[in-house]
Amino acid sequence: MEVSGKIIAILPIQGGTSKSGNEWKKQDYILETHDQYPKKICFNLWGEKIDQYAIQSGEEVTVSFDIESREFNGKWYTNINGWNYHEMLFLYGF
Repeated sequence: MEVSGKIIAILPIQGGTSKSGNEWKKQDYILETHDQYPKKICFNLWGEKIDQYAIQSGEEVTVSFDIESREFNGKWYTNINGWNYHEMLFLYGF
């Protein structure tokens, strides 16, 4: 899936160590769409993609993502995991 909009917030990086002893980190971003009724979408990037894309607040972007839900202790949790990112460049002709 893909969505376009403006990055309006970048949340702090979260990290830790998995049960197998591997270090992990993720960062959440809030994107606001440009629809007639704008929506705010929280998506996350994991690991090296955080540094690779270096997303900045205020950027106009298109993000490709997967949606995944999982059950834990009788409750369901949904993640929107970004896997590709493109900054939207607007060209103006004179």
